[in-house]
Amino acid sequence: MADTTSKPLRVIYGDVTLGVQSARTQYIFNYTRHGLESLVIDGKEWLYRTPLPIFWRATTDNDRGNGFSQKSVQWLGADMFIQDAGATVKIDGQPIDLPIAPGNNQYSDHEYAASVEVTVNFTTVTIPTTAVQVTYTIAGDGTLTVHVHYTGNANLPDLPVFGFRLIMPTKAVRYEYAGLSGETYPDRMAGGVPGTYTVQGLPVTPYLVPQDCGVHMATKWVKVTRDTTQDNTNLHPGEFGLQISSVDAPFAFSCLPYTAEELENATHMEELPPARRTVLSILGAVRGVGGIDSWGADVAKQYHIPASRDIDFSFTVAPA
Repeated sequence: MADTTSKPLRVIYGDVTLGVQSARTQYIFNYTRHGLESLVIDGKEWLYRTPLPIFWRATTDNDRGNGFSQKSVQWLGADMFIQDAGATVKIDGQPIDLPIAPGNNQYSDHEYAASVEVTVNFTTVTIPTTAVQVTYTIAGDGTLTVHVHYTGNANLPDLPVFGFRLIMPTKAVRYEYAGLSGETYPDRMAGGVPGTYTVQGLPVTPYLVPQDCGVHMATKWVKVTRDTTQDNTNLHPGEFGLQISSVDAPFAFSCLPYTAEELENATHMEELPPARRTVLSILGAVRGVGGIDSWGADVAKQYHIPASRDIDFSFTVAPA
């Protein structure tokens, strides 16, 4: 292959991985392990686990009251055990054969590109199944654009949520966002005031029984700041940040120290594990929380997420 060093991205074709490097960012995609497995900005890792589509939120009191979690329990399995269904790669907008061994041997150690796109396909472990696609596009300046697509299937139950989860290696010291004040849900937005807000630490609402909390609707961007890493040679790195920004439409998000499954598994706050990580969930669709009576009334119909409709959302990831 030609050495086109005038292009800003260096591309490394591994046996089952694809590395992409810009001036400040380094990405590693694994074709057999759900896609993006490393996101390094200015030498600091931002991923503890491979980011994945999410379908579940921790059961709320109102969900318990109307039996929603039992009706939609398939989505808990989908959230925990999604299956890979292949990956594709484009270099400078052109599809190439998946560069796995031994085909990757045609590439040198000095390959460059202006843009790289990796699409990871998933199949849900539901009955029936449906398809989800996550497309990562890296521009020349290292900015990552993520597009997430859910394919609707009318034979599945309503979804609790549909989004994309990034688990970070250490706890955030704070997050800032441009959106509505306070905790908001699709049916709890009227009191939210648009503005820019800062939340210190990773607060979890101290319900008697842990449940979904901390969602912020109508968000333009969110910036997460950390000051620790898992690198024992770099114990005092100072503060560093990552920013998620909307592309076509505002998104919802939560930034907590726990996954939905960890919250679901605890019946009291003291049963939650010590907070060690940052769980950032970018949400393209959120079910309302209801609360009309909390003893059986369903969420108003306009705040459901019917499984029959396609869902798409996009966002960018860049140094803050």
